Amino acid sequence: MAKSVAPIAGIDIGTTKVTVVVGEINGDATPRLSGIGSVPCKGMRKGVLVNLESVCKALHTAVEEAEAMAGTEIGSAFMSIAGAHVRSFNCRGGVRVSGRDGEVIEDDIQRVLNAAQTISIPQDREIFHILPQEYTLDGQRGIKQPIGMTGQRLLANVHVVTGAAGTIQNIVACVNRAGIEVADVVLGQIAAADAVLLPDERELGTLSIDIGGGTTDVAVVEKDMIWHTSVLPAGGDNFTNDIAVGLRTPIPDAERIKLQYGCASADIVGTNETLEVPSVGGRKGRVLSRHVLCEILEPRAEEIFTLVAEDVKNGGFEQILRSGAVLTGGGSLLDGIVEVAEKALNMPVRRGVPERLEGLVEVAGNPTYATAAGLVSFGARTGARRPAQGHAARLFNDVTGRLKHWLGTHF
Repeated sequence: MAKSVAPIAGIDIGTTKVTVVVGEINGDATPRLSGIGSVPCKGMRKGVLVNLESVCKALHTAVEEAEAMAGTEIGSAFMSIAGAHVRSFNCRGGVRVSGRDGEVIEDDIQRVLNAAQTISIPQDREIFHILPQEYTLDGQRGIKQPIGMTGQRLLANVHVVTGAAGTIQNIVACVNRAGIEVADVVLGQIAAADAVLLPDERELGTLSIDIGGGTTDVAVVEKDMIWHTSVLPAGGDNFTNDIAVGLRTPIPDAERIKLQYGCASADIVGTNETLEVPSVGGRKGRVLSRHVLCEILEPRAEEIFTLVAEDVKNGGFEQILRSGAVLTGGGSLLDGIVEVAEKALNMPVRRGVPERLEGLVEVAGNPTYATAAGLVSFGARTGARRPAQGHAARLFNDVTGRLKHWLGTHF
């Protein structure tokens, strides 16, 4: 087995935990995972860093765990960006073809992508992804790669992703403080979708729903391209808080009850199932029917998928989701949530786990690690090991760099 020159690492700093995954390249270019570190963290709130020291401490511990399991040191890593500060939209740009005899060349591609991003955004925001969707050459639409074709007018449809500059720079600084340089930043739902979607789903049209701790991240993928991304302000923590309030139990116990007994659909719960619920203030615990817990969780699950359905409808993407939806992230582990999603979205739904990876069944079989696993796949596919330079803008404006190559060969 041929090993990579250096390990490939992915860092996912989420609302509830920091996850670090390490992998290497097999001889057939398949990523093989060799180490994982996952540490609880309360330094993030809906994707925004609120406690630098807490995140740095958790990241340092997660890195140590991953390095110890993999038996190697991490010098650089691919980092996910997500959260409520992320905004995205589609836009279009056009240029005249400059190649000899009207042949489209690489310079034309760069110019049309630059033309597509000539938009006005607030000074406190940065463009960190410009994702090509399709090209149009002299009125011929649906072109994925126009280089070498002949024409006069080249248009490009692109998906532009922006984020709060300060937030991204703070997270990059946190990773740097852990002794790791950021090789690239990738939108979290793009990494998660890459990890869990199958080839036919990416081609036919699929809704990827990543239910994290603080937010639910949505991506629409069709014809191997990203057409829509959004961040919805509800996630797994909402389930936990609802249990704590509804059952009058401490937050840690509410989280344990959610993981052990949680179910979003009363239809699949037995009539005699019960659970013991600790009370606050040292009072005596109670024994309740599991149906009571379902009555708390089901409305919240319905609300999340109603928000998803409204988001997709407002974007006009309902008709292209021919493969249905795929749930991933820690929130997708809740029993019955697939059934609730199918009713709310009115489409087939499955739970997605990282695909096309070898090693570490803890990662390959668990949707919780989809984003981190997708980051390793990104590094493996682009073949990139060189750390990005210190200036944060270097990460945000690489329009035709590694991410474009990755999307062009996979999405």
